[in-house]
Amino acid sequence: MTPAIKLAKKQGINFTVHQYEHDPENTNFGLEAAEVLGHNPNLVFKTLLFALNGDAKKLAVAIVPVSGMLDLKAAAKAAGGKKADMAEPKIAEKTTGYIVGGISPLGQKKRLPTFLDVSAQQFETICVSAGRRGLEIELAPKDLLSLTQGRFAPLSKVKT
Repeated sequence: MTPAIKLAKKQGINFTVHQYEHDPENTNFGLEAAEVLGHNPNLVFKTLLFALNGDAKKLAVAIVPVSGMLDLKAAAKAAGGKKADMAEPKIAEKTTGYIVGGISPLGQKKRLPTFLDVSAQQFETICVSAGRRGLEIELAPKDLLSLTQGRFAPLSKVKT
C-alpha cells in the first residue's frame, strides 16, 4: 500500500484503486493509464512539479489532464509567482518520495502548494497516480483538494 492510498484510507475518503501492468517501454505514463484502464483521457490527471521564479527549491504541484499540457504561465500565476519551470526529475522524486511516472499528489514526503486544473470540476471522480507506475486512485476532485489542501486553478492548455 502506497502513502497515497494510506492517506485516503486514513481520512475516510471514498476512492477506488485501479491497477494495471505498466509497459516499461511506454514513457507516456498518463495516457498509458487512460488507455489500459479504458478511461477518458480528460479524467485521468498527471501530477507535475514546477519550480517558481527560477528557484529549484521553491516547488509547487500542478495536476492536469493527461490529454493536455501544463501552461507554465498559468501555473506561475496560480502559485503567486512571475515564472515557472518544470522541476528537475531527480528533485521531483526526492521531494515527493515517488518516482517519475508514479508521482502522486497524495502522501508526498513534503507538503507543497497544490493546484488542480479547473477542468476536474466537470467530473464526479478523476484518476491520479496512486504512487506507483501502473497504479491509479480514483476519487472526487473535492476530496483530492481536501487531502492536499489544494485549490482549483486554470492550468492546462490543449496539446498541439
